[in-house]
Amino acid sequence: MEDGSRKTEVKKSFELTTSDFGLLTYFQTMNKKLEQYIEQFSTPENPVLEDLYRQTHIRFINPNMVSGHIQGLFLEFISLMIRPENILEIGTFTGYSAICLSKGLKPGGKLITIELNDELSEFAHSFICRAGAEAKIIQLTGKAQDIIPGLDRMFDLVFIDGDKREYIEYYKLIIEKVKPGGFILADNVLWGGQVLDNESNDPQTRGIINFNAMIRAESIIEEVIIPIRDGMMLIKKKA
Repeated sequence: MEDGSRKTEVKKSFELTTSDFGLLTYFQTMNKKLEQYIEQFSTPENPVLEDLYRQTHIRFINPNMVSGHIQGLFLEFISLMIRPENILEIGTFTGYSAICLSKGLKPGGKLITIELNDELSEFAHSFICRAGAEAKIIQLTGKAQDIIPGLDRMFDLVFIDGDKREYIEYYKLIIEKVKPGGFILADNVLWGGQVLDNESNDPQTRGIINFNAMIRAESIIEEVIIPIRDGMMLIKKKA
């Protein structure tokens, strides 16, 4: 039922049994083949981004956090469709997603990207410069919870990709800074399928589960989960 209160049912957790593993292996193989097909029939990766992806995997722990080719194109196209004046990104990592999102900015537009880990800043900046996006991207280092309240602008688009335990905090901080009719993108909302385990006590998993449930109950937004990579939620603030 769609009304102002928008209640969410709590579903039972799903568990794999031993009889499921053969089927799981089959789907994993098929997914790999489909990924290769998708890569083949998508616009080729920009050479600077390709090198950024490669260097991220060589130099850093948890390189899987980088957006990569297909997700990067998705972010770029979303930004190009919206043509935002201001973008906020929570979680720069090595700068891949910031570069992609910045391509859709209006002339004179700015993307503010926040990263907690100061050791990533110089590396990300070097690739932002190589991509020719240094005039459009403002890098800030620190906790998003400390930085966001001091931002004195409204945003057309926000990309949430920080600590999964803090997604709800990010949303509550930014929703009033999103223009009516503006958009929020939240990454990793399927969390490797672990969102199906409603009994999980893992803090990151619980963060995503609780975030998804909270978003579903909000009345001032509309949302859809897109099964790209680890799940992307597209949220529209009602005008």
